[in-house]
Order: sequence, then structure tokens, then C-alpha cells
Amino acid sequence: MIFNDFTKTNMVYHVVNINDLSLILKNGIKFNDKNSYRQKYLEFHKFIDNYKPSYYPSWVIRQKAIFASLNYKKNHHFHSHSIILGVKINQDRCFIANENLVNQIYEPFILKDDCEFKFMKEYIETIGINSIKDYWNTSLSFKENLKLRRDNLSNYDAEVLVFHEILPEDISPIALITDHKYIPYNNIKYVYSNKGEKMNENRETT
Repeated sequence: MIFNDFTKTNMVYHVVNINDLSLILKNGIKFNDKNSYRQKYLEFHKFIDNYKPSYYPSWVIRQKAIFASLNYKKNHHFHSHSIILGVKINQDRCFIANENLVNQIYEPFILKDDCEFKFMKEYIETIGINSIKDYWNTSLSFKENLKLRRDNLSNYDAEVLVFHEILPEDISPIALITDHKYIPYNNIKYVYSNKGEKMNENRETT
């Protein structure tokens, strides 16, 4: 893994576009503070929420979650032009889920209403809904996961669902991701100064 375990850092990780960094450091993070949320994800999240078990807490609503990660594998591919943020959370208002179970149906969900891809409706109504049910049935509270460590299972790609606003004082920028480099945040000035010796191309950790 890239970072030390949560039990040592008390942080989870959230990746944002560099264009959003200034406002995030000023205002913090809310679940719906980006234009892309309503345009690309809201209806998908609503669909998944339709299958949430009734015994889950009322505040567990995927469409109102901020998504984060507990850690990243060494070979994780980050999107270019991004910033990795370390964030502190309220453990009592977070859940852990296996994101693979729903990410694999995002494309069919988006394309299903296009005439060319109408066959994907059947996929969603069968395999897709079963994946969503598995997603909820294998989800658990953040604190429960710290005991069971389901996130360490090889077939469990854990995402952190944060159900509270993240304040500016709880955000720590960790690294800048470019097309070619992973640059620790505190090295950005060195890399881009006039002295500017090239950083090692290999990804570094903090």
C-alpha cells in the first residue's frame, strides 16, 4: 500500500481535480459541491439507494456520500491533473462498501436508454440489481470494519462513504498527480522553481 494504515494515520484519502483545490481548501468538501455530481452520478446513486436494506441507519444514503479510500495499492493508476487529499473523518458517520460491485454496472446504467444499447436494460435488471444487493449486503459501518478488516480481503475493493461535511481544517493535501509524476505536496515548489531539478520519475510516498 502507498500509505500507512488508517490505525496509524487516522486519515482516509480523497482525490480531486486540481481546478477544485483552492475552493476545497477554503470551503471544505460537501457531497454535492461539484457540477459533475448532478450531471454524471446523481441518478446512478439514487438507483443504488433503492435497494438499501431497511435496517441500515437512515443517514446511510449513497447519493449524499463523499467517496474516499482507505488506501491505494502501489500500482494504483491515478487520474492526471489531480490532488490526493488526506482527510480526517467522524468514524460514527462513515460506512465501508465494495465499490467493484457497483462500478461495474455504471456504464450499462448510463447507456441503457440509448437505442443502440437497449439490451443493457436486461443486464441492469438481472446482473446489475443482484450486484447492488451484494454491495449493500457486504457493506458495514466504518468502526465494524476496523474490527473485521474486510477491506484487506483480496476481492474487496473498499470505498469509504463519508456522510458528513469535511471541514477545511480536516484536509491535508498530500500529492500532485501529473501525466508523468507523483509529486509530494511539500515538494511542488522545489519541482517547479527555477532551480527545478527533475524529481525521480518513480512514485514517492509521504
